Amino acid sequence: MAQRFALMIDPADADSDRADFVDTFTTVDAAAPALSVGELSTQRGDGVFESIGVVDRHAQEVVPHLERLAHSARLCDLPAPNQTQWHHAIDTAAAGCGDGEYVIKLILSRGVEHGPTPTAWVTVAPAADFTHARESGVRVVTLDRGYDLDVAQNAPWLLLGAKTLSYAVNMAALREAHRRGADDAVFLSRDGFVLEAPTASLIIRVGDRFLTPAPNGGILHGTTQLSVYEHLAARGFAAEYARIPASELTSVDAAWLVSSVRLAAPITAVDGVEIPVDHALTRELNEYLLSPRD
Repeated sequence: MAQRFALMIDPADADSDRADFVDTFTTVDAAAPALSVGELSTQRGDGVFESIGVVDRHAQEVVPHLERLAHSARLCDLPAPNQTQWHHAIDTAAAGCGDGEYVIKLILSRGVEHGPTPTAWVTVAPAADFTHARESGVRVVTLDRGYDLDVAQNAPWLLLGAKTLSYAVNMAALREAHRRGADDAVFLSRDGFVLEAPTASLIIRVGDRFLTPAPNGGILHGTTQLSVYEHLAARGFAAEYARIPASELTSVDAAWLVSSVRLAAPITAVDGVEIPVDHALTRELNEYLLSPRD
């Protein structure tokens, strides 16, 4: 039977040097009530999160996810998470998973308004079956995100580099993509550059060069994209960051959406224009992404 549960965390100070945090975790039924009705994560989306892929009880890329959680917390003026405590929580959650693919979500919320501490918890659930997306690919549409590429440096209060719980816009973009007959979307800046997908990073191939939008353009720096780049660099490919004009998306040699749970999904069409698919490399990337990685 697939395991579903949650760990409520009593957050420790970031500089706490204790070695054992087991007494700060409380296991709860994932379907049971656990949060106050005044919880700001549900009222305002005021918090940050991470989704970690788990394969046969091995949590993937834990350190990059924890580093990004800390980065998001810093941008949102949340208390810094204790890295050791959260790592122990992830290890505990992964040990409770079954065989196959699971997803662990880390959530750090501002808590209850005027409350003494933030609220923190980890959830565990079986991952959705993404076999079709990995093997057959996804069709995407491009959607205007409504701001220029340099907005993050000009308006840091938009929190564009943080992985926040405020995902209403991302979900609306996916619904719009479905209305247009596509599987997913790729956001564009108002001045015509490629950004990211609502829940994934974009990687394109042009010859033997692999490109992804630079993370200083108000996008989330993808942990899976970083892992893919390590693999490609080890294979001798050029893996670079660049400003990618939207007009170049339909002339690439291949493209992928990559994320922690779906892994590498090849793009088969952009705005109805078919693009090439590198099936052999896609299989290689997904085999690599399913292998144990710390």
